Amino acid sequence: MLTIACAIVVVLRLMVGTGAWGIAGDPAVHQLRLDRVLIGSIVGASLGLSGSLLQSLLRNPLAAPDLMGLSAGAGFAVTLRTWQVGSLLGASAAALPALLGAIGVLFFVWFLSQRRGIIDPITMILVGVIVSVILGAATMLVVSMMPDRGFSVSRWMMGTLREQVDTTTLAVCAAILVGVVGWAFSAARSFDVMALGEDEAKSVGVSVAVVRGGQFIGAGLLTAISIVLAGPIGFVGLVCPHLVRLLAGPGHRTLVLGSALAGVVLVVGADTLVRAIPTDAGRIPIGVITSLIGGPVFLAMLLRMRR
Repeated sequence: MLTIACAIVVVLRLMVGTGAWGIAGDPAVHQLRLDRVLIGSIVGASLGLSGSLLQSLLRNPLAAPDLMGLSAGAGFAVTLRTWQVGSLLGASAAALPALLGAIGVLFFVWFLSQRRGIIDPITMILVGVIVSVILGAATMLVVSMMPDRGFSVSRWMMGTLREQVDTTTLAVCAAILVGVVGWAFSAARSFDVMALGEDEAKSVGVSVAVVRGGQFIGAGLLTAISIVLAGPIGFVGLVCPHLVRLLAGPGHRTLVLGSALAGVVLVVGADTLVRAIPTDAGRIPIGVITSLIGGPVFLAMLLRMRR
């Protein structure tokens, strides 16, 4: 179902253009649309899989890159570096700050959420949300200090696919995504066992520290990829794993691949929608669409957990 949905949204995105529908006759226009499909697919798959890895790592169904502060940390690091350099960073130049910001925030939230060596899920969510708010405010402070580039950075912070990404950067991002997907799929049985608890996993020979480290680094890398290519896009990492669990159950072999496919459907579908909606102020940021979808889902999940 998800594979068919991916094919449908990709075809729709290739057909949607300004003022007309259909495959573009101009090869240059068709190539631009194809590039956006590729970028959107990498971003969506990265966010979907990152959410799946975080939820397995933390054994918390509410874990997601944006709710845990990873997206805010990566966005703040890129914005701060932009202010230091004096010009809007390209995709390759934004890679290292985004990675450091994402992994640094994840480690910080992990450390503050522990109580006697045990992670408290509710505390982790609260810490992640508070860190996101603080870093969001700090990002806006830095943006206000860049009046000449503030609008571009502010729009990027709302979640917008980059118009142009060099081939090398795109190839590296795709290779990292494929590598993390392959590792996660091969380690999926360990994820299933670890869902029962660390003691049970150790008793059957699972190297918990190695698997946790892989999930930690993988989630940080995938979040950094999405920030580099599109800026912060909310709720994709939260919605996609839950959608796959409803469709196919909690087994991680299905969950890993399904979350990536669902992310492609959501991000490329959102890009198709914003391209099809005419506005006087330009394209609507993709992050607006995903937040309008993911926000109610997040609220429904909180109410369900409360009951």
